[in-house]
Amino acid sequence: MDPQLENYILAHTVPEDPLLQRLYRDTYLRLVNGRMCSGHLQGSILTFFSRMMAPRRILEIGTYTGYSAICLAKGLPEGGMLHTIEINDELEQFAADYFLEAGLQDRIVQHIGDATAILPGLNETFELAFLDADKRQYLEHFELILPKIVPGGLIIADNTLWGGKVVGKIARNDEQTLAILAFNDFVSKDLRVEATILPIRDGMTLLRKIKP
Repeated sequence: MDPQLENYILAHTVPEDPLLQRLYRDTYLRLVNGRMCSGHLQGSILTFFSRMMAPRRILEIGTYTGYSAICLAKGLPEGGMLHTIEINDELEQFAADYFLEAGLQDRIVQHIGDATAILPGLNETFELAFLDADKRQYLEHFELILPKIVPGGLIIADNTLWGGKVVGKIARNDEQTLAILAFNDFVSKDLRVEATILPIRDGMTLLRKIKP
């Protein structure tokens, strides 16, 4: 997005939570891939959807440093819970510290490990899910998540425009882009969901479950 236009959008979007500002800055200071952090615009959209839906259960695949989890958890009603899964155990305490500071430690359950191994053991149903993990596993994660989503529930998949590479020439060994292409093609034809791509940040695909 044009930086000037993005600044205009952010200036006319609900102000960023000061705690999230610090989390975002801390992510860039302490980690190599800081750009993986959701950030103000995407975070405000996640909070908007969550508050609009008021889901009792939220699922997140890919905690990273916890920015998106905090944004999503803001829409939880009393007694609501968010389950977030992160494969990198070195990030567990980073996120946990911010969950505690945000006062959400009792509403966010952290799972550390491979989502493909953890998801089958989660005996929960969810109204809202956010998928933001290894793009090569998106289709596998989708198939594991969908049975746990209630009818009318929403899955949000991140990075589905993948820096615009989805419409460019793709190298045969570019597994991430090829996986995103396969995911986008699959869900657009899947009769179990309604799919819409929002051209926000790196692309966010909205998938509303309409059939079991």
